[in-house]
Formats: sequence, structure tokens, C-alpha cells
Amino acid sequence: MDPTVLAWALAQPPGTRAAVLAAAFTGGTTRVTFDGRTVEYRSLDELGRALSVLHAAENTAARRPSVTFASFSREGSR
Repeated sequence: MDPTVLAWALAQPPGTRAAVLAAAFTGGTTRVTFDGRTVEYRSLDELGRALSVLHAAENTAARRPSVTFASFSREGSR
């Protein structure tokens, strides 16, 4: 488990999916209940991978789009 991902998840507000997954991971349990659904992960490694996927999805959505400047000229296109 990437320590950066775990630190991010632990910093999320209580009750969020990331915080619930992080609490389960740090507690050594593989059963997680969130929004009325219970998921039993096969291992802590699998739970960690789920947390990494959630981290990537959350941070991709938060990234600002890049901006590119394009310039065109009619000179030389005759």
C-alpha cells in the first residue's frame, strides 16, 4: 500500500468511502460496510488496491484540464 494513498484516505471526512476503507485497512479487517452494502475483500492487499483505485479516480476528477496555445497563420499556405 502506497503511504500517500493511505494518508489521503485517512484525511478524508469520517463516513466517506475512502475513510471507511482506510479504517478497515489499518484495523486489519477485510469486511467493509458503506451505504448499506457490505463487501468482503479476499485480502488486505485487495482492499489496498481498491483504495488505490478510489484515490486515482478522485484525484483525476480534481485535476484541472491542461491548456494549450495554438497559433495559425495564412502566410506560406498559398
